[in-house]
Amino acid sequence: MSKVIAIALKDIKIRSSGKTELLFFLILPLIFTVLLSGMLSGSGSNKVVMVVVDEDNTALSQKLVSLLQASQVVAPSLMTRESAQKTFDKGNAAAILIIPSGMEASLKSGQAVALDFNQNPTNNNGLAAQQEVQKVVSQISRSLATGQTDFTSAPTRIIITQPANTLKTQNQKETQAAQASAGELIIWVFIPLLGTSELMASERVWGTLRRLVTSPTRKPTFLLGTITGQFSYGFVQMLVLVLVGVVLLKVPWGQNPLALLLLLISFGLAAVAMGTMLGTFTRSPSQASGLSIALGMVMGLLGGCMLPIEVFPPAVANAVKVLPTTWAMMGMTQLTVYNAGLMEILPYAAVLLGFALVFFVVGILRFRYE
Repeated sequence: MSKVIAIALKDIKIRSSGKTELLFFLILPLIFTVLLSGMLSGSGSNKVVMVVVDEDNTALSQKLVSLLQASQVVAPSLMTRESAQKTFDKGNAAAILIIPSGMEASLKSGQAVALDFNQNPTNNNGLAAQQEVQKVVSQISRSLATGQTDFTSAPTRIIITQPANTLKTQNQKETQAAQASAGELIIWVFIPLLGTSELMASERVWGTLRRLVTSPTRKPTFLLGTITGQFSYGFVQMLVLVLVGVVLLKVPWGQNPLALLLLLISFGLAAVAMGTMLGTFTRSPSQASGLSIALGMVMGLLGGCMLPIEVFPPAVANAVKVLPTTWAMMGMTQLTVYNAGLMEILPYAAVLLGFALVFFVVGILRFRYE
């Protein structure tokens, strides 16, 4: 164990000795997080996809649908219940709204009406869809109350119901801050941990690994020390960026500490394991460095760290689930936006640990001293 610690401390010292390390460790992540927390919004040209089921098919229900279709925020598709549910279950829509049969008759008789609304908990834009539906419902309710429709005796409100297990969400501004905080954390930690490959390539070039052959240090000891050092450094960086998100942006990172700890550890292991594997495929430090940056940026973009994954076509959004950054981002979205607990985070952590296991196995099998 003393050898593992010595190797880990050596690697940490090498990594932290660079003059620009503080720039990449904290300054740039902080700048990008603050900037993106104010730039991300749901009011861009990409409307939120949602599906609507009109089982009432009356003048009032058609008015509700037409108001949603005229919205600058959502792009509703009118479907049958079966088709709408399949689309929603596949993750191809941020939300589903069901207008029940008998809505007009119930309003005419003075009864309250409940609209069935459900949003995808892994889709940040579901909140924007919910807010737009509430806006349209309020508009219709005001119209009913002022007698601007044929139902002058109708109640002034229409109730929007959601499933009992729907996780608590935040307002749009808080969601943007959470998206930026989580996304930048993933990118700025993921790329340096992929840089484990550069360290391993450097060790080969310097001849350190060849000298290990003649020493009592075994291959597993060296790998464990390298992984421990890189992971520890990345974990400290994650904690610092989480603290920045809590203090500056009021992101609720700490509401479920155990879930947060599990997710950070799982992501860190997946990232350093991928860096270890990458180090067995690269021949030089410069090649490893360039590949780490390129892969980190591309996987961060496709994983939803820079832009919400919902802006991608459905086929792309499903395809990128083969990336660890996607699962890390989905898990952190659950944690910071929907206040998920440990049980809700377990699936995301399990997938990330699965990535880590596969990457570690490949890295160990391909490890070479020269």
